[in-house]
Amino acid sequence: MTCLSARFFGALALAVPFAFVAPAVAQQHVPPAPAAGAPEAPQSSEQSAPAQATTAPAAPVPSAPTFPKPNPADFTAASPTKEVVDAFLRSNWGYDDDRLWQVQAILKTPVDGLSKVIVLIGDRTGKQQVQGMSFFVLPDGKHIITGDQIIDFGDHPFAETREKLEQRADGPYRGAAGKDFEMVEFADFQCPHCKEAQANMEKLVTDFPKARIVFQNWPIASIHPEAVTAAEYGLCVSKQGGSTAFFQYAAAVFDGQEGLATPDGATLTLNSAVAKAGLDPAKIATCAADPQIKAQIDASVKLGSDVGINQVPTLVVNGREVPANAPYDVLKKIVEFQAKMDGVSGQ
Repeated sequence: MTCLSARFFGALALAVPFAFVAPAVAQQHVPPAPAAGAPEAPQSSEQSAPAQATTAPAAPVPSAPTFPKPNPADFTAASPTKEVVDAFLRSNWGYDDDRLWQVQAILKTPVDGLSKVIVLIGDRTGKQQVQGMSFFVLPDGKHIITGDQIIDFGDHPFAETREKLEQRADGPYRGAAGKDFEMVEFADFQCPHCKEAQANMEKLVTDFPKARIVFQNWPIASIHPEAVTAAEYGLCVSKQGGSTAFFQYAAAVFDGQEGLATPDGATLTLNSAVAKAGLDPAKIATCAADPQIKAQIDASVKLGSDVGINQVPTLVVNGREVPANAPYDVLKKIVEFQAKMDGVSGQ
């Protein structure tokens, strides 16, 4: 369990929820970049003027890559089909207009039902070199292994997570009451990167007024000992004052996050946040001491784990995980694309 900054997600990692590898098979099929030809030497002339400084030749303009034609002999596995792989990749990468890919091989492996997929990836602008990526599709056809991760697979890879969150995400929310387009933020009040993500969350609330945007507690007690208490107070604020009071409380806690560094500081910070939400700190403290409140926070943590959350801040957009502190232009583009894919409107 980690609290990570968007700095740990390069542009490629943000676009791809699974790790890149460079398989030898795929690399062998990547065409080398053409060598740049040397300019011809100028012709001399007895009547020419004294030598002038020559203008350097213009740099070649990058162009979209041309992928090598796949070999039918490299499609030996019965499942998955190329169409399913393409749909899976389109679900993940389709928001990026510059991304190109080609399914290069779907191979049987020595393990019955386990297939290896090889994909070539390029950039329409030609600024990035063609890369090879591979992953293994498990026999159930619903999951892949890439690097040390197991993630959902298929032509609708986010559907199962979306359904679980529609049924079980019960945190305070802003926006629509309906769940046709639901964004669930998993966050820890003591995580500095969760604090950074709040600027993005406020923009999403403004830019997608028809979406339901839920806050789901996911405190990491092992590294943020006061985060659990902050979550318990927040749950009680929500119960006594509703979602509006909760988000006033949450903003105050994040603003005063440094105060959570010590138990005494946490008490002052949380009581102040409760008061800013218009509620009685003593009543909230009594509520937070109820074991049922701790059980509900534990259930929220379990929900995150059940849908594959392993770090915060994470935003789940109709089942699709995105770092909540990603650059906002990228985040907004993914949200818009997911809404279009699901045939809903959040704006």
